[in-house]
Amino acid sequence: MGLVSGEAGRGTFVRDTSLTAGHGIDQHPVGLEMVDLNFNNPSLPEQTDLLRDAMRQLASAGDLSALLRYQPHGGRPHERAIMARHLESRGVQVSRDNVLIVNGAQHGLTVCAMALLKPGDVIAVDALTYPGFKVLAEVLHLELLPIPVTPEGPDLATLRMLCTHRRVRAVYAMPTLHNPLGWVIDEARRKELVAIARSHDLILIEDAAYAFLACSPPPPLQALAPERTLYVSGLSKNVATGLRVGLVVAPSHWMAAIERSIRATTWNTPSVMTALVCGWIEDGTVARFEQNKRLDAAERQKIASSLLSDIPFLSHPASYFLWVPLGEDVRAEQIVSDLLRENIAVSNAEPYSTSKHVPHALRLALGSVEMETLHSSLQTVGDVIRRYTY
Repeated sequence: MGLVSGEAGRGTFVRDTSLTAGHGIDQHPVGLEMVDLNFNNPSLPEQTDLLRDAMRQLASAGDLSALLRYQPHGGRPHERAIMARHLESRGVQVSRDNVLIVNGAQHGLTVCAMALLKPGDVIAVDALTYPGFKVLAEVLHLELLPIPVTPEGPDLATLRMLCTHRRVRAVYAMPTLHNPLGWVIDEARRKELVAIARSHDLILIEDAAYAFLACSPPPPLQALAPERTLYVSGLSKNVATGLRVGLVVAPSHWMAAIERSIRATTWNTPSVMTALVCGWIEDGTVARFEQNKRLDAAERQKIASSLLSDIPFLSHPASYFLWVPLGEDVRAEQIVSDLLRENIAVSNAEPYSTSKHVPHALRLALGSVEMETLHSSLQTVGDVIRRYTY
């Protein structure tokens, strides 16, 4: 009936039934009175006016009628070229022929998995990872094999051992600004991961949704192993979550299969949104958004550090989230429930965990509320955590 939960080494506990199952990803949108520290919707004050101006310009463009027709499955060639140039700032040097435009990063992950994986395939993932990939794996009947995590990145020695005992087909990784742990894996670890992938003929699925927030990171996996890496990113976090435009970079031998998956799912990308985004890339708007959001995220991290200075947490100095591990004698459900009564929504570890043992931890999203609200809300979060830990 779902009324109790068993926790390895700790016992069986009555669940707090005020919390939705899988709290943090499947829950209904929070109400107007609720402070959302669960989902990230980073935005800048000028975005709305820029959208109005861009739509006016698009309406007067000479090729407007072309946007009303079917598009090539992977995007129009000149827009794929614009995306390729945009990726140069991320350390990805690639031809337009290896770029496919998709309906957001989640769709990019989906079409890659549909094209190259089959039900029953084993995918190595971090023991804490992006919930959207967990949902995708469930839908496509993929087995997720958790890799233990450290503050510096995945435990690669364990991954190597797993690959000798199981028929692992792919690795899903977020080397540059991991969600939810915030790490940026150093170059030596990236090269070690690539060496494991080559040794066991693994596909590398590189999720770079938050990579724009990290300044001067090491080369992406795509640059180190272009022959086996699928690089997936989008324009949701760096521009706006409502712009469902993303991209996939793939080696030539996988392009046709991924294009078929795009055709099977959405036929082609939304042409109006793609044209708008490409215009913003060309005129420097996207680069300006990214710079301003790096500054915005850094300011929010400073607020969190000042208000939670006595509470250990993991984060990146310019990320929109932080991870708060709780003591072994503290149950995350209790804290989440108490915060809901304070009209603050946060996530526990369950949506992010891929192992049987779900750690007691909180994931706090910092990018969806005004600074003043963030300040007061984090004060309350800190007070509730201290109530159980001190």
